Amino acid sequence: MSLLRSLRLFLGATLFTFLTTALLACRGADRAPGDGLLSLIAIFSCCVTLILAWIVVRGAALQMRLTDGIAEYVRLSSMLLEGTPDYALLLLDPKGEIVTWNRGAETLTGASSADAVGRNIASFYSPLDQSRGRPEEVLRIAATIGRYENLRVRVEKNGTRYDTASTYTALRSPDGTLLGFTVVGRDLGEGEESGARYRGLLEAAPDAMVVVDQQGNVVILNLQTEKQFGYSRDELIGQPVTTIIPIGFAERLIADGTRTASEAMAQQIDTGIELIGLRKDGTEFPIEIMLSPLENADGTLVTAAIRNISLRAAADQHLAQMEERYRGLLEAAPDAMVVVNPIGEIVLLNVQAEKQFGYRRDELIGQQVKNIIPEGFAERLIADGSRTAAEAYAQQIGTGIELNGRRKDGTEFPIEIMLSPLENAAGILVTAAIRDISVRRAADKHLAQMEGRYRGLLEAAPDAMVVVNSDWEIVLLNVQAEKQFGYSRNELLGQKVKNIIPAGFAERLIADALRTTEDALAQQIGTGIELTGRRKDKTEFPIEIMLSPLENTDGILVTAAIRNITLRKKAEQELVQKIEALNRSNEELGQFAYVASHDLQEPLRMVASYTQLLSKRYKGRLDSDADEFIAFAVDGASRMQRLIQDLLAFSRIGTKLEKLEHVSSDDALTQALRNLRGAIEDSGAEVTHDPLPEILADELQLVQLFQNLVGNGIKYQAPGTPHIHVSARESGDKSWEFTVADNGLGIAPQYFDRIFGMFQRLHKRDEFAGTGIGLAICKKIVERHDGTITVESQLGVGSTFRFTLSGEERKL
Repeated sequence: MSLLRSLRLFLGATLFTFLTTALLACRGADRAPGDGLLSLIAIFSCCVTLILAWIVVRGAALQMRLTDGIAEYVRLSSMLLEGTPDYALLLLDPKGEIVTWNRGAETLTGASSADAVGRNIASFYSPLDQSRGRPEEVLRIAATIGRYENLRVRVEKNGTRYDTASTYTALRSPDGTLLGFTVVGRDLGEGEESGARYRGLLEAAPDAMVVVDQQGNVVILNLQTEKQFGYSRDELIGQPVTTIIPIGFAERLIADGTRTASEAMAQQIDTGIELIGLRKDGTEFPIEIMLSPLENADGTLVTAAIRNISLRAAADQHLAQMEERYRGLLEAAPDAMVVVNPIGEIVLLNVQAEKQFGYRRDELIGQQVKNIIPEGFAERLIADGSRTAAEAYAQQIGTGIELNGRRKDGTEFPIEIMLSPLENAAGILVTAAIRDISVRRAADKHLAQMEGRYRGLLEAAPDAMVVVNSDWEIVLLNVQAEKQFGYSRNELLGQKVKNIIPAGFAERLIADALRTTEDALAQQIGTGIELTGRRKDKTEFPIEIMLSPLENTDGILVTAAIRNITLRKKAEQELVQKIEALNRSNEELGQFAYVASHDLQEPLRMVASYTQLLSKRYKGRLDSDADEFIAFAVDGASRMQRLIQDLLAFSRIGTKLEKLEHVSSDDALTQALRNLRGAIEDSGAEVTHDPLPEILADELQLVQLFQNLVGNGIKYQAPGTPHIHVSARESGDKSWEFTVADNGLGIAPQYFDRIFGMFQRLHKRDEFAGTGIGLAICKKIVERHDGTITVESQLGVGSTFRFTLSGEERKL
């Protein structure tokens, strides 16, 4: 392609991109006109900067190769610059002298190109700005950080002052030499209009936005600032910024012996600064601020975007608490674990690393990782001309890297390492899990000798086996594959695997920008992948494939073990249907138990009443056998009543849970003790408790829980005074652990689980009354509140029941 044609295509593509994007920016349904204008300025700035940068960097070469094509390029560039009268487009040399001046600049300033070219850009600033050194400051900041943007800059235009939006961009050669600046300017119109636009943008910001003048006083703020700090707008306007950010804000912008105020500001741009904010009510909270300059007639203001980072700070604290746990996990790892800092020094290792490499821990801490992995580790994490250190590291994550390790005695052995990131206050460390693969290497050598037997094993496999090359062509298959897919061997060899597995196979093994084919295959190994197979007659059926690599002289092939899972899928569907039926049956059974227990009470009350009446009227009037039979009937009816009542209570817990509310545990225990007053007075029991918390619970069920546990402590006692104590402590994650301890008979360890089952009794009925369902009710109440209950006990000493309940909201 000719140089002229290339240049025309370059300009055409650039101009087309600008016009298309500009149209979208201005016509977007959800965009305000002001947003479209600012987007248009930013987009066009990028386009023009690209063209002017190309002109500057290539200028010397173009002058040496001046041709008709170059002349045409210059003519086209001029047409583009001259065809944008709404924008001032300037090119400055490193000292700020004007090199190019388009028609938009003439319109904006009233100065012709002949008058402007060769003059310094400072001459177009107001006298006040010139006296303050603003032109030089703008160029210095642009040269330092690469770009400087203003929403409001004071410029002379036919003797008047007005507002513009402008962008200064530094142009540098490949070796970093400053070549000059591009300037893109746009007239924003009258000051009030542009100010309203700016205020609109300020109010729409999701963060608190504060504008501070050179004296450190707040001059503008948005609604988010009022919400975040608790002040009204009128209370903050004119006040020192230290009212809401007591320390660290103003100090960062003060000039000293080593820097000017402008340089101090430039050092903070695009830097997230973590400070402490102060609300009106005096409470403090962590914030992060981002500073940027804002120009107006009075000089440079500072705009601060302020974000509340309380959640992030809490997360950091949690991570610090987790660091100690990480050490425990590190020591428990079966592989050697080594943590390396950014300069390649070992900062942490586990006992397996000591064993594997033969060093003591203190001999390796602080030493270079090359002492134990001489080659290949550090090199993989080094930045070069094509990638940063972060990119180099990202390429290694999740990849098993085979290298050589070196022991203290100088012997070397094959290892495989897996890298993963570990972030802490010092930055990103690298954790390496190191496995000795000496045995595997020996096995690989043996497998190479066994390759001749592979075909025999392939044919003997019970599943269909298909081997595919890097072009996804079938190169080997067994007789089961012929049977399963209905093809003969000759019909499939050399054909694409998509003929039998239309979708999902090849796609899983395709390389992309993030992984190689080998990486893609490694991610699938050991995973059962459910896909759809297609037979020769076009019928489809569900399959599960397991992939594994097979190396030969042609590279890595892929072996797929393919299993027809039609029967399994059918069984899974039947299982789902049976589970649904079982759930319905359980629900119906629960309802039946509830209804049956409820309806049985009425006839049972009648039986109990009449048997008790028989006992009262005829006791002693019949023979002794009759009296005994009546006593049995009365006792049986009473026990049946208690059993049905307990079943009904158990059923209610399983089917009904009232809305959880904040409940005082003290009040719930007090009510339970009222219900147990008779038992407490009869036994002389002493029940004490510590202050108990407020929790989220069903109050009636909490009362029943305390009543059952305290009642058991009173009931199951040896001769003497029962002592029961109830306490609670926070157990983390906004939950509470309650303890009910007694000095009763105690429980043997082999019964710890059994006692929470239905109708489980450890004593004879004539020793202690009861149905054996009380602790089952306790367990169900606790589990319905997402808690757990356990017991600790010693025979003859007493029992301690512990249960957890949540202190925070949850979904029922």
